[in-house]
Amino acid sequence: MADERGRRRAGRGRGRGRGGRRPRRDGGRGGIRAFLAFEIPDTVRHVLVGEIDRLRRNLPPARWIRPENLHLTVKFLGNVEPDRLRTLNRGLAERLEELEPVAFRLGGAGFFPSASQARVAWVGGRAEGVEDVVAEVEAVAGMVGFPRERGEWRLHLTVARLDAPWPRYAAEEFLAWGDDLSLARFECRELVCFRSRLQSGGPVYTPLERIRLGGRGER
Repeated sequence: MADERGRRRAGRGRGRGRGGRRPRRDGGRGGIRAFLAFEIPDTVRHVLVGEIDRLRRNLPPARWIRPENLHLTVKFLGNVEPDRLRTLNRGLAERLEELEPVAFRLGGAGFFPSASQARVAWVGGRAEGVEDVVAEVEAVAGMVGFPRERGEWRLHLTVARLDAPWPRYAAEEFLAWGDDLSLARFECRELVCFRSRLQSGGPVYTPLERIRLGGRGER
């Protein structure tokens, strides 16, 4: 009986840190949950959010991304020690200063992993010059111990997360909406290192470093 009580107490303590507290979800003690991304200009964001608001009235429930969190991810870094993150950003500042700004035009839509098993709904588009940035990011990240991405980088802007795949009619409506979507071309002159804090109301993203394309990084 005593052994059974001990096992129950041990079970209740699993997943908790020292003192019975659960570990922080933003990277743990001394760690930072971080990613590298391009920001979307407010003018483009405003138009996209308006289009999404009109669309979502006709679709099943989903966890739509808050407007302020819309971005184009280049690389998710995971939980990173602050010194290692600073080393990465310094290396990127040296390599990206030689590159030209990247141009984007958002349009089209799709799902991951597929329309019939969708868990993520995204907006696609076209990019000019992004391949060089992605290559430099992977090279510098590899030098400080980050694993290389398994597949080729693919432009996608996550707009919703689905707890269950949508019915066929809804998936087709989303894809048709994407076919008609064509937003204004815009340029990104910096890559941003964001901190992600996971909170009950959804993640909060805070810029930590702005790494200029064609210029030194700025705090």
